[in-house]
Amino acid sequence: MSTQGIFITGTDTGVGKTVIACALIRALRQEGRRVGVMKPVASGSFQTSEGLRNSDALALMEAAGLPAEAYTEVNPYCFQPAISPHIAAEAAKITVDTHLIRANYQRLAAQADWVVVEGAGGWLAPINERETMADLAKALSLPVLLVVGLKLGCLNHAQLSWRAVRADGARLVGWVASMIDPQMSHAAANLESLERLLGERALALVPHLADGGVQFVLAPPAPELGSLSDKLLKRLE
Repeated sequence: MSTQGIFITGTDTGVGKTVIACALIRALRQEGRRVGVMKPVASGSFQTSEGLRNSDALALMEAAGLPAEAYTEVNPYCFQPAISPHIAAEAAKITVDTHLIRANYQRLAAQADWVVVEGAGGWLAPINERETMADLAKALSLPVLLVVGLKLGCLNHAQLSWRAVRADGARLVGWVASMIDPQMSHAAANLESLERLLGERALALVPHLADGGVQFVLAPPAPELGSLSDKLLKRLE
């Protein structure tokens, strides 16, 4: 069986892409699959004795059970300031190269049944002067899963992202709803509107917890995380 892959993008930054990615990774591993992960470009990182490290990339690696020495393949472009990656790269005098990222992806894919790739920001977030996350997803030839952050404005953001992914010729396999604003008014009505406007039900719902954490819950509710990976596998067949 050839390696399967998925590119996880979002309607914005901070919408729960890492939560969904980690849940999917763990579900795939529970099914006995070897899973590789990538966070190709990340900004908002911290200094360690081994160099800059990004918390999202580390979370993906932990979920996949990867050793620390795999970090530079998982996250080849890591920038300290929490700003747009293309601005951080310019300040560091580094050019983000999609060819290098693709080479890393191919090495990871050669040792895995699945590779889960998490983008940064949204679909059109710039990574250099000419390319965006959309170009990166296309360079990796991956189908796309969209994470929609449920907050005021999400109906517009979700439709714009949904249309942009399709207009760019990428294969859109579905979307996940993420309750990032626990005080959102008429959240259920907004979710219903999203399903109508996007033309399909959310594959999963991630509710916000009172303690600030996030719990992954399938929609409709089900105890096993494997349902999301099952749904994606069926859509990727």
